Amino acid sequence: MRNALISLQESKIREVANAGMGRSDVLPFWFGESDEVTPAAIREAAAASLQRGETFYSHNLGLSELREHLSAYMSRLHGDVGVDRLAVTSGGVNALMLAMQALIDAGDEVVAVTPVWPNLTAQPLVMGAHLRCVALRPQSDGAWALDLDELLAAIGPSTRLLVVNAPNNPTGWTLSAAEQRAILDHCRRTGTWILADEVYERLYYEPTPRDCAPSFLDIAAPGDRLVVAHSFSKSFLMTGWRLGWLVMPPSMTPHMGKLVEFNTSCVSVFTQRAGIAALQHEAEITPRVVAHMRACRDTLVTLLQALPGVDVSSAKGGMYAFFRLAGQGDSLEVAKRLVAEAGLGLAPGNAFGDEAQGWLRWCFASQDPQRLVLGVNRLKNWLGL
Repeated sequence: MRNALISLQESKIREVANAGMGRSDVLPFWFGESDEVTPAAIREAAAASLQRGETFYSHNLGLSELREHLSAYMSRLHGDVGVDRLAVTSGGVNALMLAMQALIDAGDEVVAVTPVWPNLTAQPLVMGAHLRCVALRPQSDGAWALDLDELLAAIGPSTRLLVVNAPNNPTGWTLSAAEQRAILDHCRRTGTWILADEVYERLYYEPTPRDCAPSFLDIAAPGDRLVVAHSFSKSFLMTGWRLGWLVMPPSMTPHMGKLVEFNTSCVSVFTQRAGIAALQHEAEITPRVVAHMRACRDTLVTLLQALPGVDVSSAKGGMYAFFRLAGQGDSLEVAKRLVAEAGLGLAPGNAFGDEAQGWLRWCFASQDPQRLVLGVNRLKNWLGL
C-alpha cells in the first residue's frame, strides 16, 4: 500500500459524526448539506427515466442534452461557456479528483488556500504532490481575509497548481473580482494552473447583478490554465445524487473523457435526467433555496453573536457559520463533548486546517429554522450562560 494513503488523516468531521450517528437526541449540523429533500420535479425526472429503462452506460463526458443545458446555464452567469469545455462528473468530489489527476504528477508543487474542506488538501497528497498552504486570517469581527501579497509570493514558476475554494467552506470568505484578476494575471506569468472550487457560487448573499459570487470564468479566456469545479449538491438540494461538472479549456476536454472512463466510466443516465430537470426548474428552485439559506444564516448568526465569548460574522457565501468559543481548547475534543454532553453536532475547525484550531463550523441549511434556535439554546446551556 502506498505511504501517501497510509499517512492520510481520516476526516475529523466524520469522526465527530460517527460519535453521534444513530442518536435521536442529537441535532446534526456537522455535514454540508440541507435537511430538505430534493425538489419533486427533479426526483420525478429520475423516476421517469428509470421507468423508461434508461439503465445503460452513457457518454463519458455526459449526455449531450445535459451538457447543452449546462452550457446555457453557465453562459447566462459567466458569458460564453461552450459545450466543448464541459464534462459531467459523479459529484463535485469526483470533479475535483479528476482535475487533480489531470493536472498534477507526483512531486509537483501545489498551493492551497486554507482553511478549506479537507478533501481539497488531501487530494494533492493522494497524487504524491508537495502541498503548501497559504492561510486566511481571522479578523476582529470573526470574518476571515486573504493576504493577497502572501498568496502571490507563494506562487512561483515551480508551482504547478493553485487550489482555491470561494465562496469558502468553512469560513464563508470569498474572492473579490479584483483579487481574482490579480491571481489570474500572476498565474499566467508563472504558468500555474488554477483549480477553482466554485460549488457555492449561487449561495452568495452580497448584492450582485447575476445572482452568483464572482467567478474566475468572468475574466478568464477559454484557453487559460483554469479548471472550475461545480456540483448540483448545494443550490439544487441534490447532495445524495452525486452529480457535478467541470469547466476546462477545450483542448483538455477529450482527455478528461479518458479519465472519466478510467474512474467511473460515466454518470448514470437517470441521475443526469435529474440534473436536466434541475436546470429546467432552476428559476423556481435556486432563488428560493438562496433566500431560505440567507434567512437561516441571519437567524443563526444573530443568536450566536448574542452569546458572550463567541466570535462570528455573517458569511458572504456558503452555508456555514464559522465561530470561535473563548476559553475552549482543541476543536475536535470540543465538538465531541458537544455531541456527548449537549446533543449538538458541529464540525471541528481543525478539520479544515491547523489555522482553524479553536473554531467550529455550523451548517445552517435547515428546513426548519427553529432547529437552529434549539441548537443555540443547547450551546448556551452547555456554556453555562
